[in-house]
Amino acid sequence: MFGRYDLSEVAVSDGGLMKYIDLTPVDVPHSGGRHANKWFGKSKTNIVERLINSIMRTEKYTGKKIKAYKAVYGAFDIIAKKTEKNPVQVLVEGLENAAPREEITRLQFGGVSVPKAVDISPQRRLDIALRNLSTGCVKSSSKNKKPISSRIADEIILASKGDMTSFSIAKKEEIERVAQSAR
Repeated sequence: MFGRYDLSEVAVSDGGLMKYIDLTPVDVPHSGGRHANKWFGKSKTNIVERLINSIMRTEKYTGKKIKAYKAVYGAFDIIAKKTEKNPVQVLVEGLENAAPREEITRLQFGGVSVPKAVDISPQRRLDIALRNLSTGCVKSSSKNKKPISSRIADEIILASKGDMTSFSIAKKEEIERVAQSAR
């Protein structure tokens, strides 16, 4: 990854997410939408590129892939210095910790809407974790003087530790708490 980090040593410990976290080695995480509009196409896209694409979906980085790419590149340097581990491994651990296991859906009985707790598919778990991770990074950097790359690094490191100060972990706990109350 980026010509610096070896993806062969990265391990996914969550068996459900293993099939959907793509760790094929690439130098530049830019597929050009090769897998778009195909069934489960996003699961064939490298996980770092999916992180870059999810950062691009936020208001400040909409459509600016090079800007998001440079931010993630800088964040990986910061993660490697702080944790002395492979930053892709730290990202995978953060996604495993930030992926919720159940959520609620609404069932309609006559005119009454009742919340019901349901399990989440692994691909949706990963999508929610990526979305919360990128949303937390951009929200925390909007009125802060720290650059976006350091905010991304902080969010990924906190998520990999399972720290509740991370936006993605707090959101996961909130989703699971609401689902617990809907049982």
